[in-house]
Amino acid sequence: MFKKLQVIFNLLIIFFIPLSVLKAELLEPNSKINPSEVVKIQLLGLQKNDDGFVDSGIEQTWNFAHPNNKKATGPLDRFKRMIKGNNYQMMINHLSHTITQVRGGDSWVQFEVIILDKEKIYHKFNWQVEKYTEDGPLKDCWLTTMVSSPEPLGSSI
Repeated sequence: MFKKLQVIFNLLIIFFIPLSVLKAELLEPNSKINPSEVVKIQLLGLQKNDDGFVDSGIEQTWNFAHPNNKKATGPLDRFKRMIKGNNYQMMINHLSHTITQVRGGDSWVQFEVIILDKEKIYHKFNWQVEKYTEDGPLKDCWLTTMVSSPEPLGSSI
């Protein structure tokens, strides 16, 4: 009987490992993802920051950062500290968000993002993405070039 249970247990482990690996996979930029989807992917990641693995949402956000942005905010460990710091920590595990396109052109788009944080306080950000134009795997991908400091908008209560 014990041997049968051990076999069943091993089969369950083999069955569930691929599900956990799939859950932990992060999206990568590609030219089919439009500007608003880039922002949405990043915000959903931050909203569920530790789903899959610790700081997966911050890493998801990092994946869609423009290389010039990465130079200013990276490497990844420094970026994580920045997001967890006073200026941006309200993004982590926030309750909800809205994304509104404000302006743009052929190669850039700016959005107004409003986040309702865990403390039920609203914060407004300007979020800009640009189309990457250099040759390579990121060519024609939309990537984040700027996120403003938050502007507190007050409590939802």
